[in-house]
Amino acid sequence: MENIEKDHILERNSYPGVGTSYNISWENLKKNFVELLLVVVITFAVGIPVALMRGGAEASGFGAGGVLLGLFGIVFWLFISGPVNYGVAYVFLQLTRGEKFDVSSVFAGFKSNYINVILANLLVSAIVIAGILFLIVPGIIFACKLAFVPYLVMDKEMETVEAVKLSWEMTNGHTGTIFLMGLLAIPIAIMGLLLLVIGIIPASIWIEGAFAAIYYNVDKQLNPPVIEEPIDTNTEVIV
Repeated sequence: MENIEKDHILERNSYPGVGTSYNISWENLKKNFVELLLVVVITFAVGIPVALMRGGAEASGFGAGGVLLGLFGIVFWLFISGPVNYGVAYVFLQLTRGEKFDVSSVFAGFKSNYINVILANLLVSAIVIAGILFLIVPGIIFACKLAFVPYLVMDKEMETVEAVKLSWEMTNGHTGTIFLMGLLAIPIAIMGLLLLVIGIIPASIWIEGAFAAIYYNVDKQLNPPVIEEPIDTNTEVIV
């Protein structure tokens, strides 16, 4: 009876649903809060220059200074902030798998697959923005369909176009779930801000971990682990 109950728990935790994803992330948050706190702080720190340059560009209007700040902001986002965000996604995926992770993995996006990280970030952003320009709804759909691109580029070291295509295929049947997860992230973030503002940090950890969890479970469904049967070393070979 106990084994049957454990099987049900494992099966429930393997289902790529909204509740399952957020539950997995919540458990990981409680167990690894200090390490994940540092990861999110690094993310926020890297995002500050982009926000400052964007604010400066808007304040300067269409003058030379504003245009220059805007260009610097785009370059910084593309070559620095984007790879860090991809590295953060990889850290949360490692955690979801139960693997040992290091905070330094946040900078994994700057390593061997750096060019594909930059190109993937640029292509996904362009597709989503183009979709938003067409009455917003297509942009939301594109964002959901391409939600797995960062994990595919970082985890499987895929090339940009290959990762975009596979993410589109993998999310078939799960697009609605990803959309609902994004909707749920809004009140979670608002509640985090209401908790003396600093509550946005655990809220961000919870949300980021949930998306890593749904990618992990979908990938596990499509590519179930191969369980090798143990070799019986006691079997005698008769010649």
